This record gives sequence, C-alpha cells and structure tokens, in this order.
Amino acid sequence: MTVGSKRRQPSLAQLRAFAAVAEHLHFRDAAGAIGMSQPALSGAVSALEETLGVTLLERTTRKVLLSPEGERIAVRAKAVLEEVGALMEEAEAVRAPFTGVLRLGVIPTVAPYLLPTVLRLVHDRYPHLDLQVHEEQTASLVDGLGSGRLDLLLLAVPLGVPGVAELPLFDEDFVLVTPLDHELGGREGIPREALRELHLLLLDEGHCLRDQALDICREAGREDAPVTTTAAGLSTLVQLVAGGLGVTLLPRTALKVETSRSNQLLTGYFADPAPTRRVALAMRAGAARGAEYEELATALRQALRPLPVRVVGQDT
Repeated sequence: MTVGSKRRQPSLAQLRAFAAVAEHLHFRDAAGAIGMSQPALSGAVSALEETLGVTLLERTTRKVLLSPEGERIAVRAKAVLEEVGALMEEAEAVRAPFTGVLRLGVIPTVAPYLLPTVLRLVHDRYPHLDLQVHEEQTASLVDGLGSGRLDLLLLAVPLGVPGVAELPLFDEDFVLVTPLDHELGGREGIPREALRELHLLLLDEGHCLRDQALDICREAGREDAPVTTTAAGLSTLVQLVAGGLGVTLLPRTALKVETSRSNQLLTGYFADPAPTRRVALAMRAGAARGAEYEELATALRQALRPLPVRVVGQDT
C-alpha cells in the first residue's frame, strides 16, 4: 500500500474476533472467550475478510477451519494484539505515579550532603522509581533540563530562567570556617562586615556557591574580588583552610561532613540575619509529571527537617 492510500485497515475488534476463532476453531467458544455475541463475532470476521480481500476461514456445517491464508494472517493478528496489549500496559505504567525513570540533576555543593536523604526517601517510599543521578554544575544542569536530558534538578535558587519552575525546599545559613589560630574561629555573632578584611578562599568559576559567596561579600561592602586561591570542590577548599591559607564560607549542610576530616578547623557563626542560600527542586514549567514532582518536594521537606536547615513552609 502506498503512502497516502485510502485503503481501509482492519479494526482491533476484527482482529480480536478472528484471533479468537483461530484459537478455538469454534464460533460459540470464541464468542464466549472475548465476550461477544456469535452474530457480532461472525460479522467481525467477515468484515476482516472483506477489508483484507482474503478468505480466512473454511466454514462447514460441523467445524471451522483456517484457510492457508488464514493461518498466516492469524500469526500476524496475534502479534499485533500482543503489541497493543504491551502498549496499554506501558501506558498504564506511565500513568502510575513514581514509576519509570527519573533523571535528577544535582549540583556538587548539594549532592554529598543531601543525596543520602533523597536516596533513602526514594528507596523507602517510591520503590518502583528508577532514580538516575547526574552531578553537574548549574549551567550544565539547566541546559540539560531545557533539552529534556534531565527531568528534575536539585540546586540553589533563584535561577531566573524562563520556563523553569522552582519548588523551594529549605533555607540554610552560611558559616565561616577558619584555621585554629584565626581571631574569628569559634565566635558567634560575627558581623557580615568582617568579610571585608578576610582572606577568603572560594570555589572555581562555574560553581554557584562561588557566586553566592561573592554576592555576600559585596553585600558586606567589599568591592574587590577576594580570590587568590580556588578549589574544584568543598573538600579541597576546607583542607586549604586547615593548612592556614585563608578562610571560607560553607553552607550548614556541608559543615559536619567537611570539617570532620581535620582537627585544625574552627567554625564561626554570623549574627542574624546570617547570609543564607535557598535550595529547591526545579522542573520545566508545565511538566507532564509536575504534580508528581510537587508531591516529591513535599515529602523531601519533611525528610530534610533533621538537617540544620529551615524548611520552607513548615515550622522547624
């Protein structure tokens, strides 16, 4: 059949009727098997023969036989019906919430500290969800979300990206990590203005945490770029502080993990209101699984409450 042909095609009802007759070789039994009346079944098979232009059955007064052509068509009809059944099962699985693949992008300054909570929640509450995690910097994650390579992001906001909806999870304070001999080490109520004079160590270009730290410095009245030494990750950054090369800012969720590796560090806490960051899930606006992602955000807020954060929309 050429493209654009208006030749009629068989219906699924016709194929089911014929497949039932081919299996049972008896009209009454076939009709009972698929819940059709005998006249309707006979009519559907006759209509299929007319549509295909092929005699499928040899009818006698005693029994029904498949013609040679009918035997070949029966194999095809069964395969088509099996594929349709598989399609319906797949559609049902897609409709079921928290099943199938979910590709989650996470920034490096969040992944090591929040993923244990996220993975435990998914394992316990959504056992049929195939969670795939991708750790990348913010720009790459946003590109992946826009292209469809990623489904959902876990990162610091606001992004200010058109077409991206944010589901806030929590706010967390920044703390000051210093060497043992630093004058601000272990202090509380540190004014932000103290950042004007500090030798601050930051992450490399591309990390949103670097940009946030620079913004905090500007808000404190510091106009110069305070960067002479940088690191690719928070672990290296903290070790540089332990070695006496300067001080750094850490989000509270990273503090316990990163400072436990050295006994050469102290933590200073800022006066209220302390500098903060907000962490959220981000999805494509109008995403087909949007309601599912919102439910996940609600569950995550509850699961994250034991961490040193202020959960958005809930009393801590």
